[in-house]
Amino acid sequence: MKVATPRDSINRVFERVGFGGGGTTTTTQKRCKYAIEDEEHMELEQIGAERTKNVLILMSDTGGGHRASAEAIRDAFQIEYGDEYRIFVKDVWKEYTGWPLNDMEGQYKFMVKHVQLWKVAFHGTSPRWIHSAYLAAIAAFYAKEVEAGLMEYKPDIIISVHPLMQHIPLWVLKWQGLQKKVIFVTVITDLNTCHRTWFHPNVNRLYCPSEEVAKRALFDGLEESQIRVFGLPIRPTFCRAIISKDDLRVELEMDAELPAVLLMGGGEGMGPVKKTAKALGEFLFDKELEKPIGQLVIICGRNAELAATLQSLDWKIPVKVRGFEKQMQKWMGACDCIITKAGPGTIAEALIRGLPIILNDYIPGQEKGNVPYVVDNGAGVFTRSPKETARIVADWFSTKTEERMRMSENALKLAQPDAVFDIVKDIHELACQRGPLSNIPYMLTSSFSSLIY
Repeated sequence: MKVATPRDSINRVFERVGFGGGGTTTTTQKRCKYAIEDEEHMELEQIGAERTKNVLILMSDTGGGHRASAEAIRDAFQIEYGDEYRIFVKDVWKEYTGWPLNDMEGQYKFMVKHVQLWKVAFHGTSPRWIHSAYLAAIAAFYAKEVEAGLMEYKPDIIISVHPLMQHIPLWVLKWQGLQKKVIFVTVITDLNTCHRTWFHPNVNRLYCPSEEVAKRALFDGLEESQIRVFGLPIRPTFCRAIISKDDLRVELEMDAELPAVLLMGGGEGMGPVKKTAKALGEFLFDKELEKPIGQLVIICGRNAELAATLQSLDWKIPVKVRGFEKQMQKWMGACDCIITKAGPGTIAEALIRGLPIILNDYIPGQEKGNVPYVVDNGAGVFTRSPKETARIVADWFSTKTEERMRMSENALKLAQPDAVFDIVKDIHELACQRGPLSNIPYMLTSSFSSLIY
């Protein structure tokens, strides 16, 4: 029986990117050899000079928040440090491993549609002995593939923004003797309630979005010196000075006078969006005066059918129906309150814009704790009823404007707009503190050389 070697794993990587051969001396095999030699020559040239550092951000599209956080970190690095860092945002599981790791996105979408199934999976795998055994079993099958995936990018820094991307990569670094060369940090992307797989004692740094999460990290064995509480990393566009609300409404062709509510359907346009929109259409129209008291912006995400349905309705109030939006900072800046499920990224963005929040749903497990985080801090309310949601908005736009303004002030107090920059600056400091071993090219480390020669 032939045992797979690290060299076999790295060869599979080259095959994936077009360097592989079929077992004979071919042009592609020569390209593979030349590519290795070129990279080695380039790294050797940079010894003694300021070398561009590689940053590998590990994420998975299990919900939109992980990719959004990864891209926010990437953009902040580029803004702060330019060409000092080369950033790769990768789903190594999807690109290099097999089932079940390569289909986490599909499994996640299936389970969150069957809420009780997700609830059992989330809480059932929480005990350390269970998830450690599970991940150890996965590592036995796919460690070499993960190793090859990591080594293709030769990272100086690895940033995990996913709870299942700590254990196996850290094992790989340990096996390869790269723990002193590679900085490994975790950025937690859940605001309050988070799975225990986020907490690994061997990370160089754990970035927590809240004090509550930091307390749980300490309870799970991390040291205070490893933990920083900066907030959730949000796209840098939310941190920059924004155009005034009046100017934004002109740009977005909204009514200049009426207060506006933003109804979010998430990236997939899920949740009770249609029922809530219709209820808002009724409650925001004053039947006695026969005029609207507010306007509505609906974000349908990728749900084109929902967008078409809403656009076909006869509205008595000004309504904007949008699909998947890349300018959320503008739409939030133009509105006065928001209706959304309890996704951490949307909540953090709304807080930065000072929007009172109506939470209308949450995913059991990681999003459940976001509800008291918002409600107990006076930044919003929770209700699953579309009619109750519409009634609250109507009150905020008429008889309870002071309540809305108070919640807006509380939201701004909770906001942490500079979190993403605080995170990348701290990572940069970690990189600067590394000893001379961190500057040794991968080609000169015995562990990596054995993968190729």
